[in-house]
Amino acid sequence: MVKYSIWAQVNAKPGKEKEVEDFLESAQALAEQEPETITWYVVKMGPGAFGIFDTFVDEAGREAHLNGEIAKALFSEETKALLAGDPSVSKIDVIASKVPRA
Repeated sequence: MVKYSIWAQVNAKPGKEKEVEDFLESAQALAEQEPETITWYVVKMGPGAFGIFDTFVDEAGREAHLNGEIAKALFSEETKALLAGDPSVSKIDVIASKVPRA
C-alpha cells in the first residue's frame, strides 16, 4: 500500500500558463521511468495554478523522486523563469486510499 506522497504546487507567471502546462505534461515521460513512483498526477487548479501529486510505497522511493529528473527540471533556471515563485513541495503521508487491485 502506498503510504508516502508528495504534493507540489506551482504558479505560472502571467502569460506563461501554456508553457508551464506543457512542461508539466511533458514530465510524464520522466515519471514513467521511475519504478518507485507508484502514481503521478498533474492537476490544473486554476488559470495559472497547478498541482503535482505522487505516491510511493516507502521513503526511499519518495527521496529518489525528490532527487530525480523531474525535480531537477522543476527547479531549473529555465523553468523558474516561467513561474511566479518557487515551487511549493510538501512531503505528505497517505492515511487511506482506494486504488484498483492488480
